Amino acid sequence: MANVPGNQVNAPSQGSMGEIPSRILFLIGCLIVYRIGTFIPVPGINPAAVARYFNDQSNGILGMVNMFSGGALQRLSIFAMGVMPYISASIIIQMLGMIVPSLMELRKEGEAGRRKTTQMTRYATVGLALFQSFGAAVALSSGGMVSSSVTYFQWIFIATVTMTTGTMFLMWLGEQITERGIGNGISMIILSGIVAGLPRAIGSTVESVSNGSMNNLFAIVLLALVICVTAACVFVEMAQRRIAVHYAKRQVGRKMYAGQSSHLPFKLNMSGVIPPIFASSLLLFPATIASFFGSATNSKFGVFLQNVAASLGYGQPLHLVLYAALILGFAFFYTALVFNARETADNLKKSGAFIPGIRPGQQTGEYIDKVLSRLTLWGALYIMAVCLLPEILISSQGVPFQFGGTSLLIVVVVVIDFMAQLRAHMMSSHYPGLMKKANLLGGGRSGAGSSGS
Repeated sequence: MANVPGNQVNAPSQGSMGEIPSRILFLIGCLIVYRIGTFIPVPGINPAAVARYFNDQSNGILGMVNMFSGGALQRLSIFAMGVMPYISASIIIQMLGMIVPSLMELRKEGEAGRRKTTQMTRYATVGLALFQSFGAAVALSSGGMVSSSVTYFQWIFIATVTMTTGTMFLMWLGEQITERGIGNGISMIILSGIVAGLPRAIGSTVESVSNGSMNNLFAIVLLALVICVTAACVFVEMAQRRIAVHYAKRQVGRKMYAGQSSHLPFKLNMSGVIPPIFASSLLLFPATIASFFGSATNSKFGVFLQNVAASLGYGQPLHLVLYAALILGFAFFYTALVFNARETADNLKKSGAFIPGIRPGQQTGEYIDKVLSRLTLWGALYIMAVCLLPEILISSQGVPFQFGGTSLLIVVVVVIDFMAQLRAHMMSSHYPGLMKKANLLGGGRSGAGSSGS
């Protein structure tokens, strides 16, 4: 009989541990469905003509969107728009939540406010997906990229509805991964799209080394550089600046509770991957538009547009300078938008907490804002270094693929978040068994003491 309680203690733990493999298998299954969908083309296209067109635009805004979609845009599949409309809608709603009073009130309503915000994000995603799908259908309707058996209006309708539906399916799939899998669903979809391009990139590098177009020593240096940059990204993304916080003594009834000590954790890179995404979009969009209209016009204005597109092209000095300046600006802008130092100071004051040596209230807010500004500066410089290094290597040394920049930041951030959630699931699975085991041991000791007496 003494072994029965032990079996009862271990049973919940084993049953809970069985949930983690099922979540991982669900995640893998969803990602397989996504990757299969990226190879299903929109009805009525000419795949060869579309591939040639996107090869010519690989360094423009279409190349960046194609990277986030895992190559689905280049194949013009049903998932061609990817989750970019959802990301854009989320950022827009988040920014409006800091400005519009009604949306600011929703943030204070807890779970109910979060559900309303999620619903608004979904509606905004539908609108953005329709707009982007329609624009892509119109842009691709010429140049022999559409089958001659489909009329113009049929193509516009079919492509718009198909790509919009694909985006909404990916949004639903991401929500299912978040709920039933491990990690943030949308982030895992983006990660799988980026990782899917690694085998081709590695293969092209190996081919360059084998045919002699790349020096063997340079290939070794490049590999070491990739490892060092990746390690630096992991180190910086996990770095924190902890501000000590003390809680005053509290008296509840006749009992006096001693003050506790805690800390406010601030990441070195508070803005995440938003600054390089915004900076790339603002730079590549006008360059792509100028290149498109410049090639379609033979006038002096067309030549001027082509020169503008060439100056703003990938790896050009003007592009590098503007890219660095935009990253720095967006890092401060986005950090100030999503984090309110005064609100944090007020919450600390209401809870009876204070920073040692800093007066609660306004001085606490100013101190937090000062610390945050310094962290944002170093975080922006770190993002600039990671994003500019690949461009310099590609333009000067002819490196065949981009190993850093936005894609590397996304991979590192998503993998760190995935590992954190996996550890949290493992801890939660062991926790009930440990608590029951502790209670059982406590009960066993008390029983032994009573029988002995």
